[in-house]
Amino acid sequence: MGVPEYTLYEAVSLFSSLGMDGIEIIWDDEYTCALRKQATSADLAELKELLADKNLQPCCLTPYMSGINSIETETRKGDLDDFRHCIETAGSLGVPNIRVYGGAFHPEQDSGRREQLEKNLVDSLNVLGEAAAQCGVTLVVETHFNTLTCTAAETASLIRRVGHPHVRVLYDQPNLEFSGGEEYTKSLDLLKGLIRMVHVKDLVYKEDATGGFTSSKVFTVDESVRQVYSRVPGQGIIPWPEILEELPKQGFDGWLSLEYERRWFPQDLPPAEQGMKQGLQYIRGLLEKI
Repeated sequence: MGVPEYTLYEAVSLFSSLGMDGIEIIWDDEYTCALRKQATSADLAELKELLADKNLQPCCLTPYMSGINSIETETRKGDLDDFRHCIETAGSLGVPNIRVYGGAFHPEQDSGRREQLEKNLVDSLNVLGEAAAQCGVTLVVETHFNTLTCTAAETASLIRRVGHPHVRVLYDQPNLEFSGGEEYTKSLDLLKGLIRMVHVKDLVYKEDATGGFTSSKVFTVDESVRQVYSRVPGQGIIPWPEILEELPKQGFDGWLSLEYERRWFPQDLPPAEQGMKQGLQYIRGLLEKI
């Protein structure tokens, strides 16, 4: 996401040169810097060799399917099939995590069928959790707007309802911040013991922000309704020193992934070789102090 100008192989080389430990890889056919869904065994072997050569661990695959809770049978089946393939790919590459949206949920149009959408999501995550367990992979459900895991409370409730050890949480406090979720002390308390991975990014509010955030999409926000600007970690309002100090007290020892949203908002962020380097240095500095 941070390097829309790069190919995946170029991104691997850049991240290695910056001294990163790992890489979260988008799994998608519509984006240049991504692993293609139909990558062959030879393609995966070549990527695996490059990652080993660059001493970079693949920490997560990130697909964009959001229909695993759909009322439409064919939509749900198609996304479940895609997820099974993604899980197999992760297993082949030795990727420990797969990012998952908590289905799709648009409050204005879906409020009357929330119960069925939640049931479909729980059923799907249990099925996919079994597939993930067989491949040594964990599904990490992100706290994300326009899903059934928009807040920390919703996310914790869902994961406990699923009750599968290979279905856990991808904690994204900035998402909770701008979509009206809990502040970090409350969210970390609610999600204690469930967090497997963390997205690190930062933001500031626009001067004319008025609240009442809405979006027609799951995966990104149209500029016309955005109320924030993306920033390099440490240059915004997210209290990363406090968050990173609290996480290990809860037993968290997973990946921190620098979610540098230059794919969606290039006007907000400098090129990765500058901004991601600054973000990495900032986070490493905090970890050293802790």
